[in-house]
Amino acid sequence: MEIIISSNRNKPIYEQITSQIKTMIMSGELQAGDPIPSMRSLAKSIQVSVITVQKAYEDLQRDGFIETTVGRGSFVSAPNKDVFQEEQQKKIEEHLTIAAEIARTSGIKLEKMVEILTVFYAEDKK
Repeated sequence: MEIIISSNRNKPIYEQITSQIKTMIMSGELQAGDPIPSMRSLAKSIQVSVITVQKAYEDLQRDGFIETTVGRGSFVSAPNKDVFQEEQQKKIEEHLTIAAEIARTSGIKLEKMVEILTVFYAEDKK
């Protein structure tokens, strides 16, 4: 499992870890039951504090992406479709917020934005 940390981002390191592991799970790169590295092992490999990795793992567990068992380690949870869809919807909302702001500042009308979105959505269905 490869996690890439950027110190130049505005996103805290634990959020970068959380986001990348969620992406690996949602993309199918990590499957239900797959082990994930111990907190110490991951912290050492990406050269961050164990506390930083612990925060990321706590968030992943809270959100239902991983399960941790004392003495056994942490594993990818069985997929929860609702959690997955909620995560995807958050990503879409983030991108659409940026698109809407660009459209507003550029004077692009809502009708044109709906048309653009409809074209992209229809292309994806082909």
